[in-house]
Amino acid sequence: MSANGKGWINRFLSVVERVGNMLPHPATLFAGFAFFIILLSGFLSLFDLSVTHPGTKETITVVNLLSVKGLHLILTKMITNFTGFAPLGTVLVSLLGIGIAEGSGLIGAALRLIVLKSPPRLLTGVIVFAGVISNTASEVGYVLLVPLAAIIFLAAGRHPLAGLAAAFAGVSGGYSANLLLGTIDPLLAGLSQEAAQIIDPTYEVNPACNYYFMAVSTFLVTLLGAWVTERLVEPRLGKYEGDEKPEEVKSLSASEKRGLLFALVAGVLFTAFILGGLLPAQGYLRDPETFGVLRSPFMSGIVALLFLGAAVLGIAYGWGAKTIKSDADVMKGMSKSMETLGSYIVLVFFAAQFVAYFNQTNIGLIFAVKGAETLKASGLGPIPLMISFVAVSAVINLAMGSASAKWAIMAPVFIPMFMLLGYTPEFTQAAYRVGDSVTNIISPMMSYFALIVAFIQRYDPKAGIGTVVSTMLPYTVVFFVGWVILLIIWIIFDLPLGLDAEMYMNVNK
Repeated sequence: MSANGKGWINRFLSVVERVGNMLPHPATLFAGFAFFIILLSGFLSLFDLSVTHPGTKETITVVNLLSVKGLHLILTKMITNFTGFAPLGTVLVSLLGIGIAEGSGLIGAALRLIVLKSPPRLLTGVIVFAGVISNTASEVGYVLLVPLAAIIFLAAGRHPLAGLAAAFAGVSGGYSANLLLGTIDPLLAGLSQEAAQIIDPTYEVNPACNYYFMAVSTFLVTLLGAWVTERLVEPRLGKYEGDEKPEEVKSLSASEKRGLLFALVAGVLFTAFILGGLLPAQGYLRDPETFGVLRSPFMSGIVALLFLGAAVLGIAYGWGAKTIKSDADVMKGMSKSMETLGSYIVLVFFAAQFVAYFNQTNIGLIFAVKGAETLKASGLGPIPLMISFVAVSAVINLAMGSASAKWAIMAPVFIPMFMLLGYTPEFTQAAYRVGDSVTNIISPMMSYFALIVAFIQRYDPKAGIGTVVSTMLPYTVVFFVGWVILLIIWIIFDLPLGLDAEMYMNVNK
């Protein structure tokens, strides 16, 4: 394959890459957005701009932050804007547990077990499936599974880039799908909640709000990814004639097997603990007043349970595999996961100020009401409206890779707007996650894109961005079409999106 192709795809993505590289650091971008909101509030306050709040019927006007009162608001709320930012605590807590599981070696051993035990005819699907599941542990899929899949395909006599593409499609193209909750779920839910509270200050969005839709999406992405690999990508690649020789994929050691057994036992016991609190009519994880599940400590404590589950399984594995020999090893794994969050915390500080100013000035609410009136007049139903939103999210993803950074900007605009049209924040978030996932694999702005290019160059030294894009573009097209069809099915049958999450407002809310 040539990395220097002159096709329109390569030319387009070259432009995207150049433009994207001209953008400042995301934290600087949010700082600029926050400053812009301050200036915009001063400008808009000069006009008689107002709307009627659809819930309280109160007249809403622009709050000017370029005033003495606005200055006081900026100075006195800066700390609480940051510490009260919903996604911050949930991400920190989730990653502490994931850090134990990753540091002990549990996640790496589990991925190798899944791949090694797969029948040859199911190998492609298992690789894609393992990629989707690996998203629970953030970057593990990129740094471990993607290169491992190439090695496995080469050892099986197949083209290594086909294996690499299948794994990359699952890890990145299927980023939003999963059977397990990951760090992205509480992060996006927190941003959605912040945005929803522009309209309804009491609205809560739980991390499992898209679970049903994303669980089904896991199997959809697996089937589509395997089909694209075997029917489109691998035939195009042809026979591998490079210099790399097949490597032996090491089997699990006795200590790793013992660790997985310990983790399995711990997982069964932890699951029994959760079921024991949910299945009985008066279970200890149900609402103590109504004994319901939807408003229960289980629902509000999902992030805590994610932390505890990952920690319990990680410690059990480490004990059995002898990778954890003392409490210091546990703390080391937690500390290491926190080391990766330095830039994220800086970004969150400025993102929190931007979101807070957007809310405090009432600009978000006014924009939402005006936008909702325009969309309502257009007569678009939920299907064309959400397909359009998925497409917009997918295009924006080409220029801005971070899912949370994009959603921090888009959520305060689109969630209130769609709420006023009768669609829940959970519905809007699900549509966003589809668009955000499908173009990850062809976006040079995706944070691991350069790493994928480096992996590919091991097998094709002449490879470049064009190679990655031409290989992964079929996945993007097929994933987009398949996922949109699934979303349409969800809309037609009005299915719940997740726990306590319907598609339309005023349902169980």
